[in-house]
Amino acid sequence: MGSVYVVGTLDTKGDEHRYVRDLIEAAGLSTTLVDVGTTGGGSGADVTADEVAAFHPDGASAVLVDDRGAAVVAMSDALVRFIEDREDLDGIISLGGSGGTSLVTPAMQALAVGIPKVMVSTMASGDVRPYVGPSDITMMYSVTDVAGINGISSQVFSNAAHAVAGMCSGPAPEPVERDAIGLTMFGVTTPLVTMITETLSDEYDCLVFHATGTGGQSMEKLVDSGLVAGVIDSTTTEVCDLIVGGVLSAGPGRLDAIARTSVPYVGSCGALDMVNFGAKETVPEKFKDRNLYVHNSQVTLMRTTPEECAEIGTWIANKLNQTSGPVRFFLPLGGVSMIDAPDMPFHDPEANATLFAAIENTFEETANHKLVKSDHHLNDPEFAEALVDAFREVMEEG
Repeated sequence: MGSVYVVGTLDTKGDEHRYVRDLIEAAGLSTTLVDVGTTGGGSGADVTADEVAAFHPDGASAVLVDDRGAAVVAMSDALVRFIEDREDLDGIISLGGSGGTSLVTPAMQALAVGIPKVMVSTMASGDVRPYVGPSDITMMYSVTDVAGINGISSQVFSNAAHAVAGMCSGPAPEPVERDAIGLTMFGVTTPLVTMITETLSDEYDCLVFHATGTGGQSMEKLVDSGLVAGVIDSTTTEVCDLIVGGVLSAGPGRLDAIARTSVPYVGSCGALDMVNFGAKETVPEKFKDRNLYVHNSQVTLMRTTPEECAEIGTWIANKLNQTSGPVRFFLPLGGVSMIDAPDMPFHDPEANATLFAAIENTFEETANHKLVKSDHHLNDPEFAEALVDAFREVMEEG
């Protein structure tokens, strides 16, 4: 057994973190109380703020400065390196407001998927994407501020303490013997990915990632970690949101892990016909006259134009040209999503033709980089079969 790390700014929230520590120890687990306060005055820590600050590349003097904002940023950098240096960490928990949450969560993100991570935060009822990122951090809303032990906070903190204790003390799942592969999916590409996983599940541990921005980031984080043996990236829609300005972008680093690792890769144009926004009233004014489709009360899709498709296709092809690993990229000439088909709202042959032409004109074919045209729709069984055959081919090459 290792230790559950209780990490927080003990100079301002010492009572709260010691309360959580005591509950975890009462549950029978060992703890390590770590102070990351930047103003001094923390007490009872097993690891002091000075000790953590010493892990900053420029030393503790770069962390413990008078500017609070700069100190928090520097302490966060030091904490990442401190946490990565620990060999006895079984789990981690922290309590904080906006400052404490932004300070500690980067270190949580640096830990491997599967290590228990609990963040009790005043920010957990809003947009938590900046704090969670592509990691498996459990966010718990504090309800009241993290400012003392009262009738509400004691219950919330107790639940969090027992949650991380349960995560750390529960039995680990049996390891999967098959190699893992990453697949990307959206609601409108579900038939394709379902057929692929049904075909390959006896051979591989199929990890399906929802292409919501963090989904693509999560998959590529596992690729970088060497935990994914191959990728079937049929749903590259996150690039649309990056180029056009939707809400589900995976950022400009999408596909970079494929190039860095040269992992065997099969890709396609899944859902490149759409950009994602929230509820219809949240669509930016400049897009109000576009072809919009209400997917549900919280998701509105916008059809990509030929001009946008040209930019999207060029971007993807340029990224794939940077990898030396085996690549097969498929152009589904019959349509790229469930709502891109004859008589469906996003059916636009001109936009698709522009997309395919941009990819074809930019993609550099080599002995192990091949572009494949298919007359089938992306969700057709024949297209799924073609992707599976190509995947087996690149796995042999890889």
